[in-house]
Amino acid sequence: MAEPIRREYAVAVIGLGGIGSGAAYWLSRRLGADVLGLEQFELGHVRGASQDHSRIIRLSYHRPDYVRLAKRAYETWQALETEAGVKVVTITGGLDLWPAGARIPMADYADSLAAEDVPFETLDAAEVIRRWPQWRLAGDTVAIYQAAGGLADPSRANAAHQRLAREHGATLLERTPVTALRDRGGTIEIQTDGGGTFTAGAVVLAADAWTNELLASFDRQLPLTVTREQVTYYACPHPEDFAPDRFPVWIWMDEPSFYGFPTYGEAGPKAAEDVGGRPTTARERSFEPDREAGARLDAFMAAHLPGSVGPEILTKTCLYTLTPDRDFVIDQLPDHPAVFVALGAAHAFKFSSVLGRILSELVVDGATPSAGELERFRIDRPLLLASDPPTSFMV
Repeated sequence: MAEPIRREYAVAVIGLGGIGSGAAYWLSRRLGADVLGLEQFELGHVRGASQDHSRIIRLSYHRPDYVRLAKRAYETWQALETEAGVKVVTITGGLDLWPAGARIPMADYADSLAAEDVPFETLDAAEVIRRWPQWRLAGDTVAIYQAAGGLADPSRANAAHQRLAREHGATLLERTPVTALRDRGGTIEIQTDGGGTFTAGAVVLAADAWTNELLASFDRQLPLTVTREQVTYYACPHPEDFAPDRFPVWIWMDEPSFYGFPTYGEAGPKAAEDVGGRPTTARERSFEPDREAGARLDAFMAAHLPGSVGPEILTKTCLYTLTPDRDFVIDQLPDHPAVFVALGAAHAFKFSSVLGRILSELVVDGATPSAGELERFRIDRPLLLASDPPTSFMV
């Protein structure tokens, strides 16, 4: 006879993608069986933003606060890898490339790295091509190379977070969508479809494209843009030329912006356009590839990485959930301090474990060593209170 499901917890995490799974794990290390995780779909589903073989991880960022947070992200991934016995991060080096007249300022990256004492190299086009002859670049292209860049494996990381959370005593329930939340003054009541009602002393909302559906329970909405994006793996003639020990992760720092990976997880390299997709919603999105977006990517790859071009192995779609400034939201609701909101703004997987760790610190301790890095991630920053704010998605 099955034991009855427990109904009361110290904290509940709603949404078990990248950030939510990280939060469930780090909270379970502190609170054990007093942690509940709720996922509306099956664990490991592909309807969100954080399920694939690889995401870029880097120290190279446009602001010092992100660089500091990235340093702690590397430390946090290492802690997870040690406990889980699973390799999540593969170091390949990271290459950021600026063509002449690029829309993204190179100085922001160089200055941020220098301010945080992160070593890097500035390379001209000839040196990039000498080191990585796979590239075809105009002579006035410049680049920053940072040796710690690489990839983080979401499939491995999410599964490790979830497995260890359960081993620490947490209850993780899949196929249990949350339909309503109520602040009962000291506890949060959580109503689900088919799973009954739970209560928790605190709730972490890590629902990405479904965030506003949950915030509606508190009469709150964020000005979010949801787009359907895609990545393509190529069956290139010589995938070994793009092996992780021979070719770095890379980002083209212009508009449109493209990014890519060495051969990992599939039989060829992966690339994508950043914020190249069309607006959609979490419930209306299509899983069919956008052939116009694919043609733009193919043209870029043919011009700059011709050896990577080959038949399409597969194209995967995912969702971007973008704040107007593309900064994260990591904060408590001002009128409901037992509710914590975590939103990654479509560039957070590299930070997902450390953001989970920070959320555990905020919930359990009421403070975090990363407080300085959270200042610009407040939920009540002026841009998020505007009814029709301007948007800037390039980072």
